[in-house]
Parts: sequence; C-alpha cells; structure tokens
Amino acid sequence: MSRSLPRPLADLPLRRLTRDDLVPCADLSEDRGWPRDEHRWGLLLAASTVYGIDDPEGRGLMATCVVTPYGPRMAAIGMLLVAGRHARQGIGRHLMQKVIESAGDVPLSLHATDAGRPLYEELGFLAVGRTERVSGLLRPTGATPPGPAGGAGPTVRPASAGDLQAMLRLDADAFGLDRTHILARLPAFADHLRVAEDGGELIGYAALWPSAESHAVGPLIARDTATAKLLVASLAGATDRPLRADIDARHKELLDWFKECGLESGSATTVMILGASELPGDRARRFAPLSVATG
Repeated sequence: MSRSLPRPLADLPLRRLTRDDLVPCADLSEDRGWPRDEHRWGLLLAASTVYGIDDPEGRGLMATCVVTPYGPRMAAIGMLLVAGRHARQGIGRHLMQKVIESAGDVPLSLHATDAGRPLYEELGFLAVGRTERVSGLLRPTGATPPGPAGGAGPTVRPASAGDLQAMLRLDADAFGLDRTHILARLPAFADHLRVAEDGGELIGYAALWPSAESHAVGPLIARDTATAKLLVASLAGATDRPLRADIDARHKELLDWFKECGLESGSATTVMILGASELPGDRARRFAPLSVATG
C-alpha cells in the first residue's frame, strides 16, 4: 500500500548514487519485481550517472534513475524505479523532470514499458522504435548457422585486448556515438565476449553477461543478420543457462531465428527520444543493446 509523503515533492533531495549504494539499488529492483542484478548495477554505478531519492523514513531508496552519457549528442535514461510503497504519488514524474532539466540541450533516449510510456509521452518523448525480448534455451536445429567450411567466410572467436580499437570503430559507426567508457568495461563485465571477422576485418561483436538465472546477450553489433546469428550461436555454446536478448523489432529475421531455436517472446519496450527526431548511427547494424538501461 502506498503512503502519503511527509513533505512536498520539491523538497525531496536528489543525490548522485555511488558504489556504496549498490545493495539499496538492487533492493529497489527486487521491490519492483525485477531481478536484483547487482552485477549490472555495478556497471551502471561506474559508467553512468545514477540519481536517487532516499526514503524519508530511512527504508533505503525511494527512487532511482540512471543517465548514461554519450557526449553532447545523446544520453540514455534507464532504471526509473519507484518503491512500491511510494507508487502513484508523482515521484517518477518529479525525478524525470529533474533529469530532463539537468540534461540541458542534450537529447535523451530511453526504452519505455507499456506502463511507463504515457508518462514519457506527456513529458514530450517521441516513439522511434520497438524492441522485443526473447528468452529461453537456444536449441541447436537446422536453423542454427553452421560454421564456415574450410575457414572461408566469417569466423567467430573470443575477443582479445587487441580487438578493442576495432570494436570501438565498428560500434561508433553503428551507434553513431562514442561509447568507449562502456565498451572498455565489457571484458570485465561480460562472462564471454566474441568478435566476428571476415578477411581479417572485424564485422561484429557480442557480449554475454549474467542476469539472475539467465545470460543476457548484448551489445550485439553486426554487419548483417547472418553475422549476428553466428555470434549468438557461439555465445550460446559457452553457457548452459537460458539466454535473454532485447532485439530491435525491425530485425524480424533474427527474431524468427531465435524462435525457431526455441526462445519465446516476452515483454516489449518502445524506444523513445526527446530533443531529436531520430537516433544517430546505423540501426541496421544494431541488433541488441547492452541493456535497455543504457540504450
């Protein structure tokens, strides 16, 4: 049951959270019925700006919101969470308005659930895309792409330290922004990191990281759908956990392939932006984000 706030919303102090707030952030996720995902929260607290409002009654965090900066052209918003006991009291709107004010002229992007979309529309965000979540065990079938015969064509291998610069160049072309501060943390964050090559040229990369009882696939950046399938199949072979991925809904061929391999459709999110007419970069090569929290 929600409670009346002891003071006006404008008087609730907003502060930037630190690594010391990791457990309260995870507690808030769990309170909202999400996985605790302390591993992901650790990355967000290190690579993003995480805002929080403390519960006036001393019961942890009342609300959080993550802003991941990508320079002057875009910042991504995620993890807008309000404790269940304080739901439907305008706290989410208050926090978002503060975040929008702090962003100034920098455009903002986010992945909205169906429940959250009306609030973002009221705040001026426009829908520019859709993602579809798939999850489950990837079962080898005739739909699973075979490896190249005799070494011809694209190949997939574990990433090495020497691949980072090529990954950054590929990512900047696909994403349209500099994500060095995120990608430089991937080797430590991901359980498995793969790159795809063709004729010595890096044409894709993908990471696999732990989330509750699953392994999440993301980022997934690739030259084409065939390369994306090769990367996912390689990652799937490295784990016995179910996979989870948030796939750009325009990549229907990849979504169909996931379903042919045994994964099921789940929740969907709407990609929304404020302060720009479209997302930068080449979305044809962006198959899945690292997380819907980071864009």
